[in-house]
Amino acid sequence: MAEDMANGGGSGELTFWDHLDVLRASLIRMIVAAAVAAVAAFCLKEPLFAVVLAPADGHFFLYRLVGAEPLSLHLVNTGLTEQFMVHMKVALVAGLLVASPYLLYVMFRFVSPALYDNERRVSVRLVGAAYAMFLVGVAANYAVVFPLTVRFLGTYQVSPGVENLLTLSSYVDTLLMMSLVFGIVFEMPVVSWLLARFGMLRAAWMRRFRRHAVVAVLVVAAVITPTSDLFTLLIVSLPIWLLYEASILVVALAERRCAAGDDEMTNTNNDNDTEPC
Repeated sequence: MAEDMANGGGSGELTFWDHLDVLRASLIRMIVAAAVAAVAAFCLKEPLFAVVLAPADGHFFLYRLVGAEPLSLHLVNTGLTEQFMVHMKVALVAGLLVASPYLLYVMFRFVSPALYDNERRVSVRLVGAAYAMFLVGVAANYAVVFPLTVRFLGTYQVSPGVENLLTLSSYVDTLLMMSLVFGIVFEMPVVSWLLARFGMLRAAWMRRFRRHAVVAVLVVAAVITPTSDLFTLLIVSLPIWLLYEASILVVALAERRCAAGDDEMTNTNNDNDTEPC
């Protein structure tokens, strides 16, 4: 019955309690999927942490690519339960990441019966683009930004007599935090497109304040990477600036499409056949 209601079936309108039943079934499926993926990631401890700890290895591909000197970085554990808790945290995040396509599918399946066809098409594109850009942001952080940050901060010394002893918990927390931040930052084109659809953003405005955006990008990059290394700061600033330029193109495209949509709506009386701007 829940499957039929989730698909919009049934002989009549769903009651409030029917909606709660469908929501409960959807939440249970999402929790089970995330739990199964997290348990699988927990069991695959060696390959999981081979990926997580790769940026701390001097043979990481980025270091070889830029011709950097071998990195000597050793992580330590200072708490009795720290390694186990870190293992659980990383497995949970990995499970959520692996199960995220199915989680999005279940969420959209629950919401889609309440949407018109045109709204459903827009929602699919919006969610798909947002998900893809989040993954690109996480990948960019893991492959470029985080390794450079680890290399600088892990070897930085105020005095030769002060030795760095980085904890595993600090390393993992920094990786997860920066991955989340970059995933959110890479949503810039998607958010810009959405604001343009609502008429709240114009490409002309973004071009006019391009010089101000440069300063803002540098400030954001400095906050994301707490390092005084100019090279790392520029490496972080470059993708954010490219995202801003891409957002201008996306907004301009949305404006042209909105204008075309307005012309079509003047020639039809059925609003559901055209996508709203």
